[in-house]
Parts: sequence; C-alpha cells; structure tokens
Amino acid sequence: MSEPLRVAIVGSGPAGFYAADALLRSDDPRVEVNLIDRLPTPWGLVRLGVAPDHENIKAVSRAFEKTAARPGFRFFGCVEVGSTVSHEELLATHDAVVYTVGAQTDRRLGIPGEDLPGSWPATAFVAWYNGHPDFQDLAFDLDVERVVVIGNGNVAIDCARMLALTAEELASTDTTDAAAEAIARSPIREIVLLGRRGPVQAAFTPPELKELGELAGAEPVVDPADLVLDPASAAELEADRERARRNLELLQEYAARPPAGKRRRIVLRFLASPAALVGDGRVEAVETVRNELVEDGGRLVARPTGETGVIPAGLVLRSVGYKGVALPGVPFDERSGTIPNEGGRVLGAERTYAAGWIKRGPSGVIGTNKKDAAETVELLLADARAGTLRAEPARTLERLLDEKGVEYVDYAGWQAIDAAERAAGEPLGRPRVKLRSWAALLETGRRVPR
Repeated sequence: MSEPLRVAIVGSGPAGFYAADALLRSDDPRVEVNLIDRLPTPWGLVRLGVAPDHENIKAVSRAFEKTAARPGFRFFGCVEVGSTVSHEELLATHDAVVYTVGAQTDRRLGIPGEDLPGSWPATAFVAWYNGHPDFQDLAFDLDVERVVVIGNGNVAIDCARMLALTAEELASTDTTDAAAEAIARSPIREIVLLGRRGPVQAAFTPPELKELGELAGAEPVVDPADLVLDPASAAELEADRERARRNLELLQEYAARPPAGKRRRIVLRFLASPAALVGDGRVEAVETVRNELVEDGGRLVARPTGETGVIPAGLVLRSVGYKGVALPGVPFDERSGTIPNEGGRVLGAERTYAAGWIKRGPSGVIGTNKKDAAETVELLLADARAGTLRAEPARTLERLLDEKGVEYVDYAGWQAIDAAERAAGEPLGRPRVKLRSWAALLETGRRVPR
C-alpha cells in the first residue's frame, strides 16, 4: 500500500474542517491531515465570531469534532505561517498545502474621523465579547447613551443585539464576564443601524432581523417612510428570493408597532451613509448623507444626495465587510483581499490550494464553505492522482516544530481547554466560561517540545 498523501491545512475554521473532512474521506489516495492554526483553539469564527446568544449555530462544531476523530487527523495550535513556520517549510514537510485562513481584517470606510477614539471596527468588538485572546485588553467605553453601527449585514445586527441584551439574557451565554458586565450596566438608550442602501438590499437575514423584535429589554424602531420603495427596488423585490420579502415584512411590522417603552431602542435607518465622524478628541457624532438608489451596470447603487444630517453618538462600530490578509510567501491579490486561484488551485504557487473566504471573499454562511472546500479538495485529489503532488517529505511537521522548540497545542491540548471551559460554565448554567488570555490557554493546553 502506498504512503498516504500528507496535507497541511492552514486555518481551523469551518472551511478548514470541511476541507479536512473531505480529504480524510478519500480512499484514492489515502490522506493524512495536519490542521494548523495561529490560535491555540480551533473552530475559527464558530468560536470567536458567532454571537454568544446563538449557541444553536455553534452546534456545527459537533461535526468538526467527528472530523477530528477520524484516523489521520492532527491539530497544531499556536503555529503561525510566517513567524513559526514558512510556506516553504510547509511544502517541504507536506505533499500539499491548503490555506483556509478566512478574512482577518475589516474594510475601511475611508471617511474623515474614522480613527477617532470611540470608533471601532465591528470585528474587534465581536472578538472582544467572544473572548479572543488578542482583543481582551481593548477598552470599549460603553458609558454612552447612543451607539451607531454602520452596516446592514448580520455582523452589524449581532453587534446591535448584543448591546441591547439584558443581564438576564447575557447570563446564559459564553459572553466574557467583562463584556457582559459592561453591556448590562451601560446607560445606552439607543442603537442606530445605518444602511447605505434600502431595505430590499439589506444583507441581513430574516432570522437575525426577527430576533430584534423578541428582545426583553429593547425594541426595534423603523420609520415607515424608509420602507416606501422606489420603482427599481420594487422591481428587485418582485424578482428576489424569499429573503428580501421576509425582511420587508418584518420591517413593516416593526414600523407599525406602538412604542413599548423598553429600556433600549434599536433604530434601523436606510439610505444613509456616514460622511464623517466628528468630535473633540473622541467620537461625538456621525455626519450623514442621504442616498438615492440608481442603476449602474445592471445593479442598484447608493448615490449621495445633497441632504445631510448629524447623529450624536459616543461609540461607532464599523461593520462594512471583512478583508483577507496576505501571508508571507503566498500569492495575494490586494484588490480583492484573496489568494488568487482557479477553483481553489493557487496561481503562481506549486502544490498550494485555498478554500473559504480567502479563496472567494467574505460571502455566504457557515455552510457555504462546505461546497467551496469540496471543490478545492476535488482538484487537489485530482492532482494527486495525476502524480503532481508527491513531494516525499523528509520529516514530519511535528519533528520540525520540536527542532524549532515550538510549544504548540495539539488536539488533546484543545480538548483539555474545552473541558476546563465547559466545567467552569456548568455550575453557572452557561455553555462554557472561556479562557481569555494566551497564558491561561497555553497553561491548559500546550505541548512542550521533546
């Protein structure tokens, strides 16, 4: 029997696990997978991006656990391409390398005042309340009465909803203690969601929008005038799938609701873009411009009118999309924020592949990555069968890391972290209490080199 194909997957989020599962199911050739991550914990945004009150969405991790139990699977946490190992070293210790590192930074607004204190990327806020070890020293000042969230996707809605949760609603989640306490005691009265296009074009999905109407301590507020559709939007709605129709129905329901007098309001505004963030030393307001929708190349785009406004705010969260980050030694397209590829085969690099957001850009939901990863794996296996991948590595990744003196976290180490977090959460009625610092994570899970 021939030696199994040895594949490194860099990035242990959904795309990485879906790719690992597809590879490990192969009989021709047989495959061994080393799943590598910069963090000591796997699951990517399932652990550190999905909102803490969405525990049902995190249940996909059970499928990842089954993948990890397959023969030929190994996990290497605290291993970073560039600082710990190079792309060339991965190629030297594997027959192929698959990058599934996602989109790790936020897109910029490109407006004056964007970097004023009190203006934050939503990605940082999400990482903070989810316990990402790189973001626990950030100081989010929630001692404000109004927050503006710029964006109309699910991440924007997550941020708005998290800010609106009561102490009781937060108590049963794995939100970090610091974040839960700050949100519960905050004097926030209003959270404004600012969308540059209309309600038909909003990127959030109906289940997330529906949740805004079910909160114990907050109510959604919509101006009926914002729901009057221009002819182009009405036509788009007629041709659209169910998502936009259901969103509009929910928004119309919210617009018709009488005020309930709850502690906080979530105001959804459409056809408005931030023109500048202003303040003396920190954010104090968002200057806005009213938009109109015009057709451009077959699609509706937002064009600013002359109508302007000001929204006083002490905190701004910018949620206008994610963007990929270049990896040392790996081709990268700065414009698209992706690794250039054809169907997952990386252009300009031998035996190198990509899957997930770093392959196609930040689009779709968690499940979208399954089909995407399968496409990449199909090409990789076809190349293996064609005989173009056999590098006959002279040493293993484990050997390389031991020679470098790298203290990495293997899957048993992650299981120790997982068990400790779950044990801490159980008496509190919470799914887990996350270890939030690098020191605590490594103390619990690291493997000291031999």
